[in-house]
Amino acid sequence: MSHPLEPERAPVMILVRRCLIALTVIGILATAFELASERHWNGLEQLVPWLALAVLVLATTLFLLPPGRRTVIIQVLAVVVLGASLYGVVDHVLANFHAGELDQRFADTWDSLPLVERGWYAVTKTVGPAPTLAPGVLGQTALLLLLATMCTGRRVPTTA
Repeated sequence: MSHPLEPERAPVMILVRRCLIALTVIGILATAFELASERHWNGLEQLVPWLALAVLVLATTLFLLPPGRRTVIIQVLAVVVLGASLYGVVDHVLANFHAGELDQRFADTWDSLPLVERGWYAVTKTVGPAPTLAPGVLGQTALLLLLATMCTGRRVPTTA
């Protein structure tokens, strides 16, 4: 026996999936704008987020093509971008952390500050130039695409 609300579930899931894809595209465009405005292309390491964006564009394009058996490929690509995002967050935090001793406000006291406090200053960009939120947004965008692959809109048999 099917659930009485089952026929209404499919259109809602399709709407949710479309909204997740729209947010994914917005995230891709916003991240590309941020990277371009920061001129984030000096050296191989700064090209990593551009490559991750290209992977997200490919995965999103695959998602938008007529239905097929590409869901696993899209999910793997999204997880790869999540990994690149995590790398970017850690790399930015570490860059800021190491810049702490160069900051004139903390030059004399940086090494004596508690590790948690120095870490907080690095994460919040109180010290250092690297934005920790930017690579996080890349990961959020990949997560949105991953979630979109889980919203099928198909009716799933339920038990009473």
